[in-house]
Amino acid sequence: MKHMIKAMTVFLLTLVLVCPLQVMAAEKDKGMETDLADGEYSIQVDLEGGSGKASVTSPTLMIVKDGQMYARLQWSSSNYDYMIVNGEKILNESEEGRNSVFTVPITVLDDKMEVIADTLAMGAPHEIDYTLTFYEESIGSKGQLPQEAAKRVVAVALVIIVGGGILNYFVNKRNRC
Repeated sequence: MKHMIKAMTVFLLTLVLVCPLQVMAAEKDKGMETDLADGEYSIQVDLEGGSGKASVTSPTLMIVKDGQMYARLQWSSSNYDYMIVNGEKILNESEEGRNSVFTVPITVLDDKMEVIADTLAMGAPHEIDYTLTFYEESIGSKGQLPQEAAKRVVAVALVIIVGGGILNYFVNKRNRC
């Protein structure tokens, strides 16, 4: 019986000590809280640091999930294999050969957010310090992203081509009669 009481005491103490650490670790990779509805938005981002050769697409996709803000960063290079944001290692999501993409928590707006990105471009892996600045006033609809604008241009071009083909068909049919 004494062994059972000691075992239960050790178990309960372990739970009390470990659970808060797990909660802190789980919250580490969360983004900044927001009142925005869950969904996709655009946000302007500036990148500083490194050699100045690398860049990230801006505006970029901002994702709000469960009231937390995240950014889907696309680098100008395919050589980044991971980023460290708020102490959390985040792996590259893109397919091999494409520019590196990371979904990272946004931890601060309108101020520099320190991150580390690991590049393989210099022959051996190098962790490089960068800062990202996300601008709150720039938050807008997902439609403001360059990729979304390109989709609209392609859609309009397809409508014009199909419409022109249909018109051409009827004009040629009328001329044959």
